[in-house]
Amino acid sequence: MLDGVVSGGGSSGRRPLVEVSRKPLDGATPCAGSLFQQPWWLDAAAPGAWDAVEIQEGGTIVGRLPFVRRRRLGVTVLTQPALTPHLGPWLHPLTGKECTRLAREHELLGCLADRLPAHDVFHQNFHPLLQNWLPFRWRGFKQTTFYTYVLDDLSDLKAVWANLRENVRRQIRKAERTVVVSATDDVEYFLHLSRKTFERQGMDVPYSGELLGRLDEACAARSARLILLAVDEAARPHAALYLVWDDRTAYYLAGGADPSLRSSGAMSLLMWEAIKHAGTMARTFDFEGSMIEPIERFFRAFGPRQVSYMHLSRTRGLKGHFAGLARDVFRGAASRIMRDG
Repeated sequence: MLDGVVSGGGSSGRRPLVEVSRKPLDGATPCAGSLFQQPWWLDAAAPGAWDAVEIQEGGTIVGRLPFVRRRRLGVTVLTQPALTPHLGPWLHPLTGKECTRLAREHELLGCLADRLPAHDVFHQNFHPLLQNWLPFRWRGFKQTTFYTYVLDDLSDLKAVWANLRENVRRQIRKAERTVVVSATDDVEYFLHLSRKTFERQGMDVPYSGELLGRLDEACAARSARLILLAVDEAARPHAALYLVWDDRTAYYLAGGADPSLRSSGAMSLLMWEAIKHAGTMARTFDFEGSMIEPIERFFRAFGPRQVSYMHLSRTRGLKGHFAGLARDVFRGAASRIMRDG
């Protein structure tokens, strides 16, 4: 079922695609740096499989590190769920002199690392705001730098529009003449186009319809998501986009497009409409990646700032070592398929 139909907006206007009334975030905790660290998100993303180590002082939580525990072929893995861009530690805001603040940060991060349950493999993306991984390094973790792209200020959409690469503006204007953008509550539209995208790459969709359905239900109940669909006059869906947000940041969670209709520019238009809507809900827009070259090039054309974030990993024992090697081989093959496909 479609609703919230809008016409193309070009560089003007901030009218939201749908009116959103904020609801209390049931199951929310203030001890989270983003919605992905929230208990309600993790309940939907990994029901019964997630936990968190916490540090309390005087009854107040001052440090928290959520994780998902998986066990496959006798290997225990602490990780993050699919469709969850990052987890990592949350720390109570620290004040004082830099040397004092940093010493306290080392203490809390080290304590969280020490409290992790027994595991053979650990791998997580940490929130971009956390750039200190020294306490983890001292405990045998390894770090890889990844990048995302962020629009820091959504208050002036004319400035954001002016900063888009010219070819993206042309694609948006072209798509406005071809498709109509609508908000939909039917997640099946999105799943259909997402499958088409991965089929073109010769890959399976890296998340299930059941997982997306649970997340969609949880986000919709909290007015924290928007599904956008671009359809032409022949009722052909060209592209779909899934946007989520908290009170600070809106995140492009996932997208999909019909490979046979890619030249319409619909995905560029959807991204622009998502950015405009995000400006009514949050201060910043996070494209959530990507390290895959063609996707990175697409995101970069919208004029965002490159932001680094950390992927931390640790393997223990022979089981962990071989499981880590197998994972690296699989990820490398998947990246080559996405790059060359």
